[in-house]
Amino acid sequence: MEPPKRKELTVEDYINGVLAGDRALLARAITLIESHSERHRPIATEVLNGIIPQTGKSIRIGITGVPGAGKSTLIEALGTMLCDKGHRVAVLAVDPSSQLTKGSILGDKTRMEELSRNKNAYVRPSPSSGTLGGVTRRSRETLLLCEAAGFDVIIVETVGVGQSEAVVRSMVDCFLVLMLTGAGDELQGIKKGVMEMADAIFINKADGPNRQVALKTKAEYNRLLHFLPQATEGWETKAYTVSALTGEGISEMWDVIYSFFQFSKENGIFEERREKQALEWFYAVIEDELKLWFFQQDDIKQQLPLLMEQMRKGEVVPTVAASQLLTTFTNGLEKRKEEG
Repeated sequence: MEPPKRKELTVEDYINGVLAGDRALLARAITLIESHSERHRPIATEVLNGIIPQTGKSIRIGITGVPGAGKSTLIEALGTMLCDKGHRVAVLAVDPSSQLTKGSILGDKTRMEELSRNKNAYVRPSPSSGTLGGVTRRSRETLLLCEAAGFDVIIVETVGVGQSEAVVRSMVDCFLVLMLTGAGDELQGIKKGVMEMADAIFINKADGPNRQVALKTKAEYNRLLHFLPQATEGWETKAYTVSALTGEGISEMWDVIYSFFQFSKENGIFEERREKQALEWFYAVIEDELKLWFFQQDDIKQQLPLLMEQMRKGEVVPTVAASQLLTTFTNGLEKRKEEG
């Protein structure tokens, strides 16, 4: 006997369910906007248009860090504390590196078991495939759905490496970098550019024998930060110690985040950053759609394998190959225009 099919939801079902904070319907709405199916896109667009008035009211926090810094453990500790204080917390993971392996990062849910079970929290991994632009586009839309569902603190964790830090920075209000003790060693593992994006730096695992070393590392980072440009004008980025294991410094971490949030609100930085991020998202979506449309054209599909083989053999340089493909594309447009 076949299992019963799930009810086909209407746009109103999705919107009403999300706005009511129904976790099951929120999950289905996120799956809808993550779908690659053409038939789902018009519905996803209507759902997003319907929930937009109820978005934008959360504090958006980005967290990145060197491998082994304990991001997930720290996020769970921070998220649990905030839930205990009455906040509703959503955790989203952005993993552009997964496009290479096509793997799932559902492990984030298992690494945040306690938070995942909390009725005031929602943990959602990123899509497990697609381009960086596609992944982050859906992550932004997921963020909006979570806001509409009543989550007032959104934590975006970078799971991949490389471009992901800059991408997450462009999605959030406050960007945190998580480090370990031993500044000299750890600086080798993180780019200076990432440090320059940070609104605060936290040295994790500052407990037990590590505590004194962590305090020394904090002082080293604070000296270093004097020589770096400000990530946010008028705000002094500082280093702090924290322990996800003991909970020491977690409350102070939230104090720093909230102080930054208030500072950016009072100085007009918050609105300015949100407006800039909306424009960046707008242009990114256009680039994404144009690229998708370009490679879907039949004449492009026919010519692309040949050009790729020629580039592989060194018979044509990428600039010339790209120029040929663009010419094919524009000629195709002109032909379709003439045919009416």
